[in-house]
Amino acid sequence: MAQHMSGPASLEGQVALITGGAGGMGRAISAAFKAAGATVVATDRADKEDLGPGIEYLRYDVTSRSDTDRVIDAVIARHQKVDILVLCAGTIARTPLAESTDEEWQSILNVNVMGVVNPARKLFPLMCERGFGKILAAGSIAAKNGGVASGPAYVASKSAVHGMMRWIAKAGAPHGVYANTLAPGPVETAMWANVTGNAAPSAHASVPLGRWGNADDIAQAALFLCSPASNWITGTSLDISGGMWMD
Repeated sequence: MAQHMSGPASLEGQVALITGGAGGMGRAISAAFKAAGATVVATDRADKEDLGPGIEYLRYDVTSRSDTDRVIDAVIARHQKVDILVLCAGTIARTPLAESTDEEWQSILNVNVMGVVNPARKLFPLMCERGFGKILAAGSIAAKNGGVASGPAYVASKSAVHGMMRWIAKAGAPHGVYANTLAPGPVETAMWANVTGNAAPSAHASVPLGRWGNADDIAQAALFLCSPASNWITGTSLDISGGMWMD
């Protein structure tokens, strides 16, 4: 059994692959990981993105298994390994159940669920073979409280992510592979603005700590769970919600 002792929150010598890297949380995580010493390869659906000095960028459609093979094979060919996989690609809708369409359900499940399945099932066996790896997925408080401003398709998709990451954690533990999930509350990103418009509830009324989250709140939690500082933590769901959800 591979065993790794806890240590400082440094990513020196680590190669991190981040999906959804052009989004608010993905950008912040990419910057935090780069500052911690990692080689960072950020991906998203856009053709070109400038995410800052030293951060590599690749176009990647996470819903495609063939594109998954292309991107991960290219990263391994260049860097020989992937130590850390952060799964941030996601989409959201707030359509009520009775009004939701098959097309909307399929679109959200493709991105939020298969966008985790595709890169994870490609890298998980490789990490097990190497005896080390950290996989971190962006879940949501919605998987625990039924949603803040989202519809049932989003809630269902994030619930699936939480369950799958627990499976990966159990299967990967004997091989030194960690799997954890972030459970953010509302974070002030473009996606949150798009789904709420002018109808966002008051943070002071909704959040015990009195504010919505920001991308750096998520990035620092991601850094902790992907660094040696968390080497006795796997299978957890870390609530980052200003106290909106308390376990």
